[in-house]
Amino acid sequence: MKDGVYYSDYLQLDKILGAQQLESDKLNAHAHDEMLFIVIHQSYELWFKQILYEVSSVMEILSQPSIADSSPDLFTVNHRLNRVVTILNVLVQKVDILETMTSLDFLDFRNMLRPASGFQSIQFKVLEANLGLRMQNRHGKEYYTSQLRPEDKKIIEDVEKVKPLIDLVNDWLERMPFFDKAEYWDGAEAKDGIHPFWKKYSEAYNNSLTDAEKNNFSRFEKLFIANEKNEELSLSPKARRAALFIVMYRDYPLLQLPFNLINNLLEIDNKLSAWRFRHINMVHRMIGTRTGTGGSTGKDYLQGALNSHYIFKEFAELTSFMIERHKLPELSTTLRQRLGFDI
Repeated sequence: MKDGVYYSDYLQLDKILGAQQLESDKLNAHAHDEMLFIVIHQSYELWFKQILYEVSSVMEILSQPSIADSSPDLFTVNHRLNRVVTILNVLVQKVDILETMTSLDFLDFRNMLRPASGFQSIQFKVLEANLGLRMQNRHGKEYYTSQLRPEDKKIIEDVEKVKPLIDLVNDWLERMPFFDKAEYWDGAEAKDGIHPFWKKYSEAYNNSLTDAEKNNFSRFEKLFIANEKNEELSLSPKARRAALFIVMYRDYPLLQLPFNLINNLLEIDNKLSAWRFRHINMVHRMIGTRTGTGGSTGKDYLQGALNSHYIFKEFAELTSFMIERHKLPELSTTLRQRLGFDI
């Protein structure tokens, strides 16, 4: 055979297939299902590596000073985020395989793993931090890095210093030019600090609310009309306005890629939530109310994380401030042409 790349050498299968060392075998107490447990978790870590690879490339693209809305860059961002969504969907489905192991099968080797725990997955913690989940917003933050080796704890601390994806998306949204050019609005300019479009939209939104919903209008003014960013929130009012405009006028060709980007971020939150939910049910089925091998409260901790760790929830909340299509303020001919690539 000619010299060249050989399949097993290229994939380094000797390392991969030789990396399943059963703790139960070391103690001469062979537990059959420990092999499945190891393979599942190793495959999770490989997929986490791929997700981090994709997210890092997206963050690099969005870190550019400017991105044309019709450029290949925005298509690439969407393509790679969509791949992340697809991988996360596979990770959710992989729980089905792990659930073929019964609680009794797990007990055969569970205590041999202490204090190792999936809670010590550095890659998953890096992923959450890269997406935008910061320490102050984590459930059980006092425990979050307590089980890590010092060098791994430093990795998380260093990642927390880097601008996350949610902040890069905020910056990208703030650069949306549609409310900075008077020619898009027949020369109309902002009065009293309020753009004429948002003045019309505010009136239409307020008129669309039922009596029981009237409190929503004060929230709308606080989140969209105010000029100062609430530091407890990820999106600034300017970015939030751009996101709502994209969602409401997404039928225009120029806004389809930006809309897909927002939708992909929502899907990432969706899949991560689905994965956590499946994990909760599996843990409850396997160990009931017992503590995790790493010392966490097990099911209770996972439930708290499920409720708290939505990273892109501010995009999901846009639906509270939408109005019917036929009530949307009419756009100028110039802007309609711009949004339709008719320039």
